[in-house]
Amino acid sequence: MKRTFEAEQRVARPRSEVFAFFSNAANLEKITPASLRFEILTPLPVEMRAGALIDYRIRLFGFPFHWRTLIESFEPESRFVDVQLRGPYRSWRHLHQFVDQGASTLMHDRVDYEVPFGPLGELAAARFVRGEVERIFAHRHKVIQELFG
Repeated sequence: MKRTFEAEQRVARPRSEVFAFFSNAANLEKITPASLRFEILTPLPVEMRAGALIDYRIRLFGFPFHWRTLIESFEPESRFVDVQLRGPYRSWRHLHQFVDQGASTLMHDRVDYEVPFGPLGELAAARFVRGEVERIFAHRHKVIQELFG
């Protein structure tokens, strides 16, 4: 079963600056909770563009995973989409959008995901996975507020 998570955050900085931060793969470690032990395996810097592949190591619920994403689309200063090719989810598609709001930027995230393991995975999704996704984005929100004011 596909599930969707959406989040928005207003950042008091110009879109070009906010987009530059999010399109730099090295910054992913800064906005990811330490408990996930997130590590980028792809040599940096990563040229962000449609077709780019990025490999990570991450721990979810205590289990280590190799996560590979494909940058499916990349529209400078506007949006990009990353899709999981290998990782803990059956599917994962994350749309990052950036919209001018005067001197501020509205960031909109939409994550469409499916969990593996059939009915057992659905039970886990209902009890744990959604909460973990929410926790990751809440952490990211807090860090972005600290970094950008």
